[in-house]
Amino acid sequence: MTEIKSHEFDGFLQGSARNYRIFIVYGPDRGLVSERAAAIAQGTKIALDDPFSLLKLDVGDLSGDPGRLIDEVNSIGLFGGERLVWVRGAANEKALIDALQVIAEKPPESCFVIVEGGDLKKGAALRKIGEGSRSVAAIACYADDARALNSLIDSELAKERLRITPLARETLLELLGGDRIASRNEISKLALYCRGLDTIDEQHVNEIIGDASAVSADDAVDAVLKGDTEAFQHAIRKIASSKTPMFLVLQGCLRQFQMLDTMRLEMDEKRLQPAQVMQTHGRHLHFKRKPVIEQALRTWTGAAIARETNRLQAAIFQTRQRPSLEDSIAIQTLLSTTLQSARKG
Repeated sequence: MTEIKSHEFDGFLQGSARNYRIFIVYGPDRGLVSERAAAIAQGTKIALDDPFSLLKLDVGDLSGDPGRLIDEVNSIGLFGGERLVWVRGAANEKALIDALQVIAEKPPESCFVIVEGGDLKKGAALRKIGEGSRSVAAIACYADDARALNSLIDSELAKERLRITPLARETLLELLGGDRIASRNEISKLALYCRGLDTIDEQHVNEIIGDASAVSADDAVDAVLKGDTEAFQHAIRKIASSKTPMFLVLQGCLRQFQMLDTMRLEMDEKRLQPAQVMQTHGRHLHFKRKPVIEQALRTWTGAAIARETNRLQAAIFQTRQRPSLEDSIAIQTLLSTTLQSARKG
């Protein structure tokens, strides 16, 4: 398997991508996953508006028919030519894994396969599937770093021939980064707002840009942990208005409970106070969030944390099975957790 790191993608797309037939695009930044999968699809030169050349499948479409992906990949288009099979919402579904193993052993000559996956951990079956096979390209999509965000800002503002002051750029960078599509939408909104001007300053950024950063998700997660339903609803509205996927909040909440589980276990085993555990496990946290985590450690027992972690994992699995209900599942689950926190507080 050829692993393409985030900063290598543009060069890969312009160069060696043409040597591959199978692409697995995955990562926590679902907007970036979608954007890069679309870029690969365009690079195949297949007419994406032709239903005879392009077939889009949700991973759930394969669950009842394990052989369907193999059949679709090996079928011949009605009018000949190359085809593209594009699978979305993948995780580690057995039907998909089994089919990709067969396809990777003998890559199709007249068909491309793009698989969009979620946040796959190292060792996950979907990531391991191409190991030892040079026919699969795996592209990881993680949250944009400062370099990637600066490049995104420059490219979007260049379309409107706009410049931006250093202070305005710094302010803008603080409000971006949670999701590639949300970040791009915010920059495009800023460019439209400042159309006709020469330079964007800090005031323009503050006037028009919403918070599309991971901090927005943190606000929602903190509200969940505090049991503050009003703050939670406010954070969710902000996230929805910035078009940041609700999945990011659900995923962030799961990670927070996984961290709480580790910290609570150490508290119970070593009979430590929350503040003592925070000194070792909470170093990376923003100072404003530390009191929230410390209070959660006081109110949530180890057993309760484990139960809530399992419920959040189940909700994430449901969003992958039913992408059309992602927002409803995420909000309902998070609100329920918020109410649990309120009762414990």
